[in-house]
Amino acid sequence: MRINSKYKNQIILTAVGGLLLFGMNSMAVQANTVMNFLDQYGLKVGGWIHGGATFNPYQTDGFNGPITFADQANRFQLNQLNLFIERPVVSEGSSWDIGFRADFLFGTDAIFAQAFGNPAFDVNNGRALSDRGNWDLDICCNSSRTYGIAFPQAFVEVYAPITDSKGLNVKVGHFYTPIGYESVPAPNNFFYTHAYTMQYGEPFTHTGILSEYAITDNWSVKAGALTGSATGGWDGNFDKQLANWGGIGGVSWTSDDGNTSLDISGTGSTTSTRNSSFWGMFSIVLKHMITERTHFILQHDHGFADNVLLNNLHYTNVNKNAEWYGINLHLYYDVTSNLSVGVRGEWFRDRDGFRVFSPGRVAAATNHFGQSYALGGATQLATSTPADYYAVTLGLNWKPASMFNFTDSLRQLNIRPNFRYDVVDPLHGSAYRPFGGNNDQVLLSLDAILPF
Repeated sequence: MRINSKYKNQIILTAVGGLLLFGMNSMAVQANTVMNFLDQYGLKVGGWIHGGATFNPYQTDGFNGPITFADQANRFQLNQLNLFIERPVVSEGSSWDIGFRADFLFGTDAIFAQAFGNPAFDVNNGRALSDRGNWDLDICCNSSRTYGIAFPQAFVEVYAPITDSKGLNVKVGHFYTPIGYESVPAPNNFFYTHAYTMQYGEPFTHTGILSEYAITDNWSVKAGALTGSATGGWDGNFDKQLANWGGIGGVSWTSDDGNTSLDISGTGSTTSTRNSSFWGMFSIVLKHMITERTHFILQHDHGFADNVLLNNLHYTNVNKNAEWYGINLHLYYDVTSNLSVGVRGEWFRDRDGFRVFSPGRVAAATNHFGQSYALGGATQLATSTPADYYAVTLGLNWKPASMFNFTDSLRQLNIRPNFRYDVVDPLHGSAYRPFGGNNDQVLLSLDAILPF
């Protein structure tokens, strides 16, 4: 029996449609099964996607000078595709609890979130170091110059009750630093770009143990031990410098009404197992709600690294004690629940030309041969000099979901237009031009964050 082609097509389409419906139903069943499993064990899976573009009329080399996380000039970049799985720990009460968290990060920000605390060159004598660790360095994408993979967090957390209502939280593993105001995860920050203190004055991650205890409703303390790093406990991994132990600690105070808080925290350690010189820093962060819509933040960072080898436009093969410090001021105003405006002003002094490099990615991507993956293997290194850096950033945070009746999947979409102006003042009169051959730059940017 011959079937008419018209009916034959209808039969095929019906069969395909039935298979699709069956497949979608099966996927829905599987998704519900997975979600039920996750809920049963208190697990949570989520993440965010973050990307943006900059316009910089001052740049010709493709970089925004010493700017790091939004460093690609005049182009779009996928900064962070971050996925995580966690079991959050109940941090109060009289019962023990245990949890964990693991993060996977792909994007142009990955290179700054990797465990690069064992640098390509010894910071005290300049010796090339071929084996920097095997946690998340060089997993992939070196040939792309910009994209990479990082595992910025992988830790177990335990809550141990001390009294009926308060207890001790202990993290063991690899985790983001609790120091400072800004942080690597994009949803935690108001602006696309970061302050110099965050980019160059603070660690991004640690490996070790961190405990925190709420003494009262107003006071809490944190303390821990750090390892795996040849830069004083910063950005350590799991398989190198494990004998180099250092400390991390701090104290926090919050007012009774919750409108004011003060956090003082820092790290201190010998630089590495090869050198016992001191490396440390501290950060002071004051937060205050001027009104219920007006947020004020004042931050001061101060860092030290003794007996480091300096090679920049002012010092050549000089060992000396390096220092860096700065002050940031943030002011945010919530116009509505979906629209906020903000300004950040900052001053950062790299007293010895040890911390700030331009372009920032070129320095971060340089291997022990002196070749930078950010330049396709070229040996043109980033430049630095003792200098003062000043910057002013203006921006908006806009969540358009309610205006356009977006679905739940887009409800947390955050769009952030920014304007930033940077200027540098060398401390010793050198002709330092880190912004594409200029001593200042204007940077316009637009980025978006979508949590899921």
